[in-house]
Amino acid sequence: MTLSHHVAVITSDEQALVVASDLAEDFRRDSAQRDRERRLPLPELDVFSRSGLWGISVPKAYGGAGVSNVTLAKVIALIAQADASLGQIPQNHFYALEVLRVNGSPAQQQRLYAEVLAGQRFGNALAELGTKTAHDRVTSITRDGDGFRITGRKFYSTGAIYAQRIPTSVVDEHGVQQLAFVPRDSEGLSVIDDWSGFGQRTTGSGSVVFDNVWVAAHDVVPFQSAFERPTTVGPLAQILHAAIDTGIARAAFEDALHFVRTKTRPWIDSGNDKATEDPLTLKSFGHLSIRLHAAEALLERSGEFLDRAQADSNAETVAAASIAVAEVRALSTEISLAAGSTLFELAGSQATLAEHGLDRHWRNARVHTLHDPVRWKYHAVGNYYLNAKNPPLRGTI
Repeated sequence: MTLSHHVAVITSDEQALVVASDLAEDFRRDSAQRDRERRLPLPELDVFSRSGLWGISVPKAYGGAGVSNVTLAKVIALIAQADASLGQIPQNHFYALEVLRVNGSPAQQQRLYAEVLAGQRFGNALAELGTKTAHDRVTSITRDGDGFRITGRKFYSTGAIYAQRIPTSVVDEHGVQQLAFVPRDSEGLSVIDDWSGFGQRTTGSGSVVFDNVWVAAHDVVPFQSAFERPTTVGPLAQILHAAIDTGIARAAFEDALHFVRTKTRPWIDSGNDKATEDPLTLKSFGHLSIRLHAAEALLERSGEFLDRAQADSNAETVAAASIAVAEVRALSTEISLAAGSTLFELAGSQATLAEHGLDRHWRNARVHTLHDPVRWKYHAVGNYYLNAKNPPLRGTI
């Protein structure tokens, strides 16, 4: 896979948002067609990479923009609104960069951050099928000279098929998880495009197979220890998921507005001859808009909590950030599903016509919101406020 050339340098939060907004306009144009045909967005990703947006979380000390998490979440939401799959593909890229920031050595940070600023994309190979729980891992890493060998199989590997490096969770001989930043062209590494989800169809979230793959020691970063002390790795992962769902919700809402304003709906029986005057329709849009605005406000608020926790990571600040992010994850899950479902109700059977592509919003939301169970967000939030119990340290909250 070739690297993107002439990568732009983004230096501020304001610039990142302008670039993301401009890209979103372009990505929106053919998003329904890409979904319908399951056309992998390779040209779009090249433009996305060359824009400089994949490097905006690199700290200023290493040449990046070091944008706030408020900005990072807004960037992802803007892209996800245009194309939900394009919004999700960089999620694990930014997650890996946060693990690197928290646990990487200065030499590892210098080298890998430089690769990102030069246009490289990081994918992921974290989850595995067939384990007892979603947190269990059996992919192994064993010492081999001045490096290691990796053997195992991964699934839900979003972004791996598009990446130059694939950060991979592995278990060493002591049973401790590490994160190996494996080059995509390594001998014995196979990326299989076997993702067949009915939503998020072009994320490339299929399998990665490691057949005795060699990786240099300097490409292995501690992973498990990021959850053995208070760090922002977990809430950083989750705020990006919330941003994706919020973007999907906004897209469904805007498409519903456009449809009702421009299409004839003969089944309206309220006595009005205009869909925009139907009281049930007005109620639906009022209900959606209130919850959508609330989710967008909570997304910004959670970014502020996360910024504070990154600046001073301790049990209190990380717990507060995790809870703030859990709140928006819960609401963004609900509103993304509700907006997609209400679009069906308002557009009727026309929403299912391929030429409209309106069904993709609900499909995308339904698939993406299954990433981790939202019901536990409510449990953690309630326990935090009622019993002053901090949430567990893990990547799903």
